[in-house]
Amino acid sequence: MEYKKVAQEILQNVGGKENINEVTHCMTRLRFKVKSTSKVNKDELSRTEGVITVVESMGQIQVVIGNKVKKVYDEVVKMVPQSSEIDKKSGNEEKQGIMNSILSAVAGIFTPTIPAIAGVGMIKGILSVLAMYYMNKNGVDIKETQSYIILNAMADSIFYFMPIILGYTAAKVFNANKIISMVLGATLCYPTFTALMAGEETVRFLGLAVTKATYTSSVIPIIIAIWALSYVEKILEKYIPEVIKIIMVPTLSLVIMLPATLFLFGPIGIYVGNVINFVYKYIYELSPALCGAFIGGLWCVLVIFGAHRALLPIGISDVAQTGRQNLLAFAGAANFSQAGATLGVFFKTKNQGLKTISMSATITALFGITEPAIYGANLRLKKPMVCAVICGAIGGGIMGMGGSYGNAFANQGVLTIPVYAEAGALGFLSYLGGCAIAFFGSAILTYLVGFEDLEESSKGNSSTIKVETKDGVIDITSPVEGDCIELSEVKDDVFASKAMGEGIAVLPTKGVIIAPTDCEVASLFPTLHAIGLKLDNGAEMLIHVGINTVELNGKHFVKHVNQGDLVKKGAKLITFDIDEIKKAGYDVTTPVIVNNTFDFAQVISCKSSHVSTNDKIISLVNN
Repeated sequence: MEYKKVAQEILQNVGGKENINEVTHCMTRLRFKVKSTSKVNKDELSRTEGVITVVESMGQIQVVIGNKVKKVYDEVVKMVPQSSEIDKKSGNEEKQGIMNSILSAVAGIFTPTIPAIAGVGMIKGILSVLAMYYMNKNGVDIKETQSYIILNAMADSIFYFMPIILGYTAAKVFNANKIISMVLGATLCYPTFTALMAGEETVRFLGLAVTKATYTSSVIPIIIAIWALSYVEKILEKYIPEVIKIIMVPTLSLVIMLPATLFLFGPIGIYVGNVINFVYKYIYELSPALCGAFIGGLWCVLVIFGAHRALLPIGISDVAQTGRQNLLAFAGAANFSQAGATLGVFFKTKNQGLKTISMSATITALFGITEPAIYGANLRLKKPMVCAVICGAIGGGIMGMGGSYGNAFANQGVLTIPVYAEAGALGFLSYLGGCAIAFFGSAILTYLVGFEDLEESSKGNSSTIKVETKDGVIDITSPVEGDCIELSEVKDDVFASKAMGEGIAVLPTKGVIIAPTDCEVASLFPTLHAIGLKLDNGAEMLIHVGINTVELNGKHFVKHVNQGDLVKKGAKLITFDIDEIKKAGYDVTTPVIVNNTFDFAQVISCKSSHVSTNDKIISLVNN
């Protein structure tokens, strides 16, 4: 790879050096903050020699290169010496920052709630199926039983107390006091207050009439209130003397914010929420099929840009207020279409590496995780993505026509199908039919339309290094002790999609990385969270400790080698403090990647649940 030439092509396709506000890099990616994303040619960028894939997220263009990223970065910096400085006066950057701030805030507030909402959604779906079964089979209404009531209370509680939960997550996003925020949310859910607001009499606070509204299960009022609270706290912190600050700041925050919420932020939030729901309902009632087709076709396109999170409050609010939602029903068509498209890729491609990726991505997409399918195969090959969008739109349209809906907010996949059973025979059959058409339709269409297959000997246009290995199978032992998980389960799209190469991930139980065999330290990132090795058997390995741990800037990591060192098997490379990294809020999952995957006929990951540093973790089969 000619690093200078690669850097020149990358700069040209990100809009030139005048379009760059900042460029940094982690162990595998160049990260560009640009003034205008419209000037970025992502198609040409992804076809550049040495570029594995391109990801755009929250206004940042991430160019995934692999363990040669530092050399490309060095060439970029030579051409753009001011690249480490951000031009904060840029008008385009300011505009982009506002939009990205909104999307980032929505993601930060709602994303932490999704696992709990998905969990209670599964419980709700199972309860619905059991209730229908016992009613139809035995004529027994189990909804009156104590066991059902207790389980249903758990399923409904997260929605009833949504202001408390969102108060906490919003406080984390807006840097407000978390407990004060939760108290403010709890006030809106307090039974006596709720009864007062639901009564017929006019509600007054200090003689002034309060706009009556139901705040339990509400979403937007508490978010606006906590956003305002973050500014109120800053002002109070600035002017209140240090000696009484610990008492007076929380006291005055509550005294100011409760009336402000009742008179201003609460009514505004209710109004905004009603407008958003009205617009969505208007589009749905105007044409259920068109609404379903729009969501089913474009949901996974929105996922690529992270914009799908902006629609999540609609579904959450619907379930909280009405006990049902159709947003994720339509989005289910998108998920199944992505799974089908990768299945079509599996049967069509002649590339063994792509076959492995596409089959793995098909399975994960069927269980609701579409990123490996999107980034690992469909978007990368382009035509399968188009086929998935078309069939997802058809499936979503069928669901819309049939009136499909779910009684919980649950991730879309085979396990959550029972959630949509309560929609009645027509609605449920429409949901099943839409999913089937999305899945099988996209698989068949992808197979028939075809795509430009990847060459067996190389990965895209990336250059390949010829390795010298012994005949047969090469076994590699684990560089870290811990519990093994599939790479597709890693909470990072680039690793999960296997765009960096095949491998496995380990949840470390000991904070020590050792050399799995005799090797050269090919790269060691300054923040010490990742290390690249060139093994004596020819394999190029990346060991990446944690997700986004580059942000720790080396804190809690200690290196025991330097780049360029030749080390023996078992040599200590990096030590890290697992507990402290977790306390800092980071996932310590450690992907172990074979970067030159395509130099081998097959890369086989171990099936063990737990490995020590002497256990086999990966087997490489020579071409």
